Amino acid sequence: MVRAELVGRRAESIELDRLIEAARGGRSATLLVRGEPGVGKTALLEALVDRTTGCVFTRTAGVEAEMELAYAGLYPLCQPFLENLDRLPGPLAEALGTAFGLVSGPTPNAFLVGLAVLNLLADAAADKPLICLIDDAQWLDKMSEVILAFVAQRLNAEAVVMIIAVRNGVQHRFTGVRELELGGLDRADAQTLLTTSLPGLIDPRVKDRIVAEAQGNPLALLELPHTGAGHADGRTALIEESFEQRLDELPATARQLLTLAAAEPLGDPTLLWRAAEHLGLGAEAATTALESGLITFGTHIRFRHPLVRSTAYRTASASDLQAAHLALAEVTDPDRDPDRRAWHRAQASPLPDEDVAADLERSAAGVRERGGHFAAGAFLERAVELTLDPERRAERMLAAATARCAGGALDTALSLLDNLQNSPPDELRTALAQRLRGQIQFDQGDNQTAAATLLDAARQLEPLKPDLAQSTRLAALTAAIWAAGPDAKGIVAEVAAAVPEPAGLAESLLEALAARFTRGYVTAAPDLARALAAELRDHSDQATGHLVGGIIAVDLWDLETGQRLVARQERIARQTGALLRLQFALDFGAALQCIGGDLTAASRMVDEQRRIATATGNPSVEYGARLVTAFRGEPATTSGAGVLTTYAEAVLNNGLGRYETARDAAMRLFEQDVIGYGALVASELAEAASRTGDSNLVESTLTWLRARAAAVPTEWSRGIEARVGALLNNDEGEYRRSIECLDRTSLQGEAARSRLLYGEWLRREGRRADARGELRTAYDALTNLGLGAFAERARHELLATGETVRKRSVETVNELTTQEAQIAGLARDGLTNPEIAAQLFLSPRTVEWHLRKTFAKLGITSRRQLRDAYPR
Repeated sequence: MVRAELVGRRAESIELDRLIEAARGGRSATLLVRGEPGVGKTALLEALVDRTTGCVFTRTAGVEAEMELAYAGLYPLCQPFLENLDRLPGPLAEALGTAFGLVSGPTPNAFLVGLAVLNLLADAAADKPLICLIDDAQWLDKMSEVILAFVAQRLNAEAVVMIIAVRNGVQHRFTGVRELELGGLDRADAQTLLTTSLPGLIDPRVKDRIVAEAQGNPLALLELPHTGAGHADGRTALIEESFEQRLDELPATARQLLTLAAAEPLGDPTLLWRAAEHLGLGAEAATTALESGLITFGTHIRFRHPLVRSTAYRTASASDLQAAHLALAEVTDPDRDPDRRAWHRAQASPLPDEDVAADLERSAAGVRERGGHFAAGAFLERAVELTLDPERRAERMLAAATARCAGGALDTALSLLDNLQNSPPDELRTALAQRLRGQIQFDQGDNQTAAATLLDAARQLEPLKPDLAQSTRLAALTAAIWAAGPDAKGIVAEVAAAVPEPAGLAESLLEALAARFTRGYVTAAPDLARALAAELRDHSDQATGHLVGGIIAVDLWDLETGQRLVARQERIARQTGALLRLQFALDFGAALQCIGGDLTAASRMVDEQRRIATATGNPSVEYGARLVTAFRGEPATTSGAGVLTTYAEAVLNNGLGRYETARDAAMRLFEQDVIGYGALVASELAEAASRTGDSNLVESTLTWLRARAAAVPTEWSRGIEARVGALLNNDEGEYRRSIECLDRTSLQGEAARSRLLYGEWLRREGRRADARGELRTAYDALTNLGLGAFAERARHELLATGETVRKRSVETVNELTTQEAQIAGLARDGLTNPEIAAQLFLSPRTVEWHLRKTFAKLGITSRRQLRDAYPR
């Protein structure tokens, strides 16, 4: 039966209907409906369901009592389609099945679960548009919120509409999507609603008072007649006061039944009535509760409004709440739903109870295996509260802190570690806690403090767990390297000095890395190269636990190895669901792609890192982004400090021809001998110094380079050494040798910059014809690579030779978007649409949609033509 049209919501209803029509045409959409409690968000969604035909609906709602249960909000949305789980690619089906506890499998990461949900919903929309309604999103559990935010940002061509209702003023992860703010009704609509909802005559003065106090809030208009207006501050408080009064007027048995229903968020009538029977609540209590109008019973238990549920739960006595949870624990199947049963038992326990705490600990282990680190932390925190034995309490507190850290709740984890300090002394536990504290400090970007903390932890672990002490020292040295700079002078040397020196050759990466700072680059380079090669051969997930391997590779003038090691860290982070670590891996990977000259790949990594930050609520890591903008010749859009930012400043200003600024930035970094950056900044320093007439600085830079290139003779190091030699000595042979060496590497940008410098030198020598050839090649390469400022330098030099040259941009060379370019490249390499979708975390339908647009832009009609139309 179709309900009457909502009062005063015509414009909003039309907007929702437009989304449905777009879905009928194959387009997806996401809409966030915001508004205060009671403003009519739920009513707007219900009205959409009532008037819409020819679509499939699925829905879920956040429940305050379930915010600690992993995937509690996601499951109801997916449940109608789980019978088609086997249609998904194997890894996706396994990830989602494991997350929901349907199958046993390795711990799924959030990206695989998100991609599985995206594909599941796209499959459900194959015949009819699918409308996903998510109400009270502010109460979703964290894992459900992360997954749904991930899906919402990737919907495109699946004929799926996702409408998310959330309260104003609350933090959520559904950012970057279209929003619709639902305001109050105007005075005329408010009076109409009030008149139609109240039978009989109502005094105009009373009506005016209710309309004034409700301020257009529909639920307030309907509830204020039940209470004395003006006794509470704010509309939400007035509504809650009304519900509380109505609850207080109920007989004790009916009130207890509502408390029980509020504590049972599944809305399962079978579970509710079994628990009610356990409490001795019969038909009389159900009839009275139903007549109150606050709840309805049927195939699904529904409260009149979420505020009824929260008010019923919040205002219940402690004894009634404990009785309700105990009854629900008794009737919840321990085999089918052990986590919810353990949670109910915990809420029913007023005093410490080891049996319940152990049950929570077991559930936490299972939840963690399904990727629910945040929920596992909540279970363990509650287990701590229920544990009386000081030793067990301390062990569970450390486990809770570890789980909270893995779930990204770093401040909560630190608070738990602070409380752990009051536990009975235990050397190993203290050392592990210090190690975890250092890891959190590193994740928070406090690298200098993290280095000291991790070094202290390593010293404590040495007599207890030597292998763990070794990896902790490596983590400390990594943090020190990231902290290196003017404000942290000597931090790397201090940590390196704490590493025991080997009697002979360095056997580990840690020993070789420490020797790099204690014995010098030239002496340590061979050991470091051997250790890095061994690290590259080690395919275990424990190898190079931090991104230090990539830094060392750059220090050894070996970009390809650096990219392979960072790609491995990216893979490990994806597999384990460590999204914060994935952000760091993508950011550093973007920086390495910039060094190689592939700004398209770098931009893709930057975009993905930012999407993860948006989806998880973690801060965005912007170092790689700053380097992308610097190589493009654009001012930084974000501020920041650090060695990579200083390097970006040198690159940007060399490109723009602001050589004194470039020289000063490069010099600040060069003087510190920061690992990995010498290979990058030496050429920037020499170029800027040569343009400012500082030949002494160019000469000292060349001396430094010759020693490094002799210790690590790669094509990269020889190419940069030759370039600086050419700048110092005006040696044409050295210019040519630099270009030849760099052409044999993957560093396309560096090769193009050597051609630019050679062309500039030829023009100054008066050899205009020769200069034009080199400058034209450099200009084309720099433009295609997107190195805008350097390309503009080449263009100006060409103009100075007398050649007419049209200014071009990357957009005129390639009109494909970043995502279209990614998809085109993967399709050209032979990947199928599902394989491309899995790599880029999209649905196959979206991949197909992008390919159609790409074919149109490239003027082709088939994948086979991509090889010629879109070469590598």
